[in-house]
Amino acid sequence: MNDAITQVAKDEFQWLTQIPWLFLGLIALPLIAASWRAKIYPTRWWAVLLGVSVIASLATVFAPSMIIAVWLIDGSILTLAVVDFLLIFLATNHGIQVSRSLPRTCSLGVPVASELTVENSTLLTLSGAVCDDLPEHFTATPEKHSLRLPPRGRMTAHRKLLPGRRGAFELEYVYLSFFSPLKLWNRHRQIELHDRLNVYPDMKQLSDYALLARTNRLSLIGVRRTRRIGQDSDFERLRDYSRDDNYRHIDWRSTARRHKLTVRQFQSDQSQRVIFLLDCGRMMTNEQNGYSLLDHALNSVLMMAYVALHQGDSVGMLCFSDTIHAYIPPRGGSSQMNRLIQAGFDQFPRLVESRYDQAFLYLSTHCKRRSLVVLTTNVIDEVNAGAVVDYLSNINGQHLPLGVLLRDREMFDAADAPSNDDHLQMYRAAAAADILLWRHQVLKDLEHRGVLCVDAFPDELTAPLVNQYLDIKAKHLL
Repeated sequence: MNDAITQVAKDEFQWLTQIPWLFLGLIALPLIAASWRAKIYPTRWWAVLLGVSVIASLATVFAPSMIIAVWLIDGSILTLAVVDFLLIFLATNHGIQVSRSLPRTCSLGVPVASELTVENSTLLTLSGAVCDDLPEHFTATPEKHSLRLPPRGRMTAHRKLLPGRRGAFELEYVYLSFFSPLKLWNRHRQIELHDRLNVYPDMKQLSDYALLARTNRLSLIGVRRTRRIGQDSDFERLRDYSRDDNYRHIDWRSTARRHKLTVRQFQSDQSQRVIFLLDCGRMMTNEQNGYSLLDHALNSVLMMAYVALHQGDSVGMLCFSDTIHAYIPPRGGSSQMNRLIQAGFDQFPRLVESRYDQAFLYLSTHCKRRSLVVLTTNVIDEVNAGAVVDYLSNINGQHLPLGVLLRDREMFDAADAPSNDDHLQMYRAAAAADILLWRHQVLKDLEHRGVLCVDAFPDELTAPLVNQYLDIKAKHLL
């Protein structure tokens, strides 16, 4: 009988020694469920406390008399964890406000400043990190900011965004990470904050051109002064005398007042029309310096459009690939520049065959007045080269065609490689030279059919294109 009573007592005591393990389970399961739902995750300090609880519970196996102390330890850990959990949950659930300051527009390859303001309306000091949304093809400096918010305080994080692609981009979220007061928990929050950022082609070149034009230093960017044939009658402005000026245009009254030779500059009273045909097909998908051929072409086209609009001409644009993407009818005035930018900033090269027949048919339908038609494209094979030659030469007479063909720098570098004993390099150079000879013949065919040509590397296209336009204006070819 006594043995039976003793055995029952041992069984009850052994069950009591299992209570700490049950207690740990009761602690872990609710906290795991709550943390998963609220995105509040345990830190290494919570792991340390949990390890202390495990060690104390293991000790009861060898020292059953420590059961009361273990209960106190587990109870204290549970209380601290639950209180810390509730503090970070309640504080960051409704006490955080976020706002973003970001320009609506920026230029390709030009860093833009972005500000993110985080406000803490609680009575707790919050620390952690904040990371703003980063659209595709963007890089940010820095990517993440450390965060420390005093009670009723705010912090503003500054970063630089570098866009690597044109187009419209959405910033949708702000990502926050907060530590609980006792550093046992780390909460991650994703707050919706929508902003739209339009990345336009590089517009800095327009302001640079305007500044250099005012100071007569356009030669610094490769734009040469072109002497006009004949006399133009509309006075434009006064400027400093240069060696190529006609002495009859010297304004002696202004010269005496400024103590510097000053000439009167005249502009043509003839408003002309310029229409750009921008190829967005597979020929424009190659890249140069990290940007597609279409990016370089669009930058140069907008620069020439800016110059033409300031010359008093009307400018339009047609973007196409296997279909017509956008058409801006020729107009003058400063507002036309905005229309051209809006139509072209979200155009991207597509891996499709360009339909020149549709583009030129659309042009003949919507533009019957004589214009300077500028086709910007690339020739890769005989099929598309033949189409370019045929369609540009067919409009000669009704319009003045200008073909802009982009060079492949790697092809020219391969052809210029010095010959040595490396047979593979020699064959590569010979193949590149053969392709360049074929390309040169395409340019000759265009010139023989009365088509004006610009042949330049993509990153050096702007100055030759503007110079060609100024030559056309000077010779009154339209």
